[in-house]
Amino acid sequence: MKKVFLSFVFVLFSMMSFAQNNWEIDPMHSSVNFNIKHMGISFVQGRFDKFNGKVVTKGANLDNATFNIAILAESINTNVEMRDQHLRSDEFFAVGRYPEILFESTSVTKDKEGSYTFKGKLTIKGNTNDVSIPVTFGGITKNKSGKEVMGLQAKFNINRLDYKIDYDPSGAGIAKDAELSVYLELVKK
Repeated sequence: MKKVFLSFVFVLFSMMSFAQNNWEIDPMHSSVNFNIKHMGISFVQGRFDKFNGKVVTKGANLDNATFNIAILAESINTNVEMRDQHLRSDEFFAVGRYPEILFESTSVTKDKEGSYTFKGKLTIKGNTNDVSIPVTFGGITKNKSGKEVMGLQAKFNINRLDYKIDYDPSGAGIAKDAELSVYLELVKK
């Protein structure tokens, strides 16, 4: 009887540890932001107001997780409408032809300190490149509705020229590298 019980517990534990959890981005508690140097002396900050995505985990951490996000390029917002219209034009994001910015993870690793790196494909303006994104796992808790929520943070740089955003290719007026800061709260579904 004891062996049957232990076998049952082992099978149950194995099923729980391999259970797939689906997490969807809560846009009310998340943001996708960027920062880029202007004229070599100051910075322009902005964000994308519309995005969605999900993380799929096996267990209560990011080990073996997958992550996908779609950002609506037209939702770029620097709080200056004239600049935002220029950024939506063919000289920058060409939102009429390339409405989404996409990231799809291909692998995740965890270092000795517990920090994660998501590797994947980032597509901007129809150009796809491999990227490595350091991700801080904020943990899991319950919100006021009793639903489980997960927090993630990522900060990384990209070279806009790699994505054919080549207005001012010298980088004298608008820097080549943009810093992205992504803060996500995801709700378990």
